[in-house]
Amino acid sequence: MYKILKKEYLANNIWLMDIEAPRVAKHCQPGQFVIVKMDEEGERIPLTVCDYDREKGTVTIVFQTVGASTQEMAEYEVGETFQDFVGPLGCASELIEMPIEELKKEKILFVCGGVGTAPVYPQVKWMKEHGVDVDVIIGARTKDILILEDEMRQVAANLYIATDDGSYEFQGNGCDKIKDLYAQGKEYTRVVAIGPMIMMKFVCLLTKELNIPTIVSMNPIMVDGTGMCGACRLQVGDEIKFACVDGPEFDGHLVDFDQAMKRQVMYKTEEGRAMLRREEGDTHHGGCGNCN
Repeated sequence: MYKILKKEYLANNIWLMDIEAPRVAKHCQPGQFVIVKMDEEGERIPLTVCDYDREKGTVTIVFQTVGASTQEMAEYEVGETFQDFVGPLGCASELIEMPIEELKKEKILFVCGGVGTAPVYPQVKWMKEHGVDVDVIIGARTKDILILEDEMRQVAANLYIATDDGSYEFQGNGCDKIKDLYAQGKEYTRVVAIGPMIMMKFVCLLTKELNIPTIVSMNPIMVDGTGMCGACRLQVGDEIKFACVDGPEFDGHLVDFDQAMKRQVMYKTEEGRAMLRREEGDTHHGGCGNCN
């Protein structure tokens, strides 16, 4: 059993929890995720890691209530336990694999929105701890739904807030803020975009015009977390990939976002899943090659 040590309401039906999970915390790296299961009959819920403390043996998760399972999860209180807390899963961020001296030469911009701010935080924190200065843009529709602003200010070299309605700092979305920074003379050698798929799509369209290599995290489309359900199947350039086992990070300029968003809608119905299995055949699953 995995005990809830802290519970905090952030904003917009978004919750933060610290979970006692020493073995997971010992091996976590920025960019990875865990699978949470509340009880024997519960749904498997993939969640990206927001933070971890190896000494305390805790892992921080952030989730938004979007269905029955996450709503039930939000009703759990400090002291209660989850039956399963599996991880870390997926591949760590490719940036932390780079030699530190090479990484310090990069001018990196993180662009995040919504719950996507949570998986950005451990990456930026890791950069700070290793002497790498990076800039961060957090985008939100309005000030009231911003999350982790104070935490991000402590680790980012520069934090820029962009709100659609102009209720806080810059008025506009993340792409508008990137254009604004470039108009001011700022330049970047690499961008990392994490958030809703539509946000990542338009960030990638812009960075492709600006010729900036861009990493995206496709965690929004994961369901099973093991490659067996076919939900996170992606077209990445000429290859078929699965976000949960091959990612969740990919070259954003190679991801077919339109196909991914279409699949996400189809996967929500049994008829849609059947159609995808029929159309995609042996490539529908990651690793098993059959639907039986």
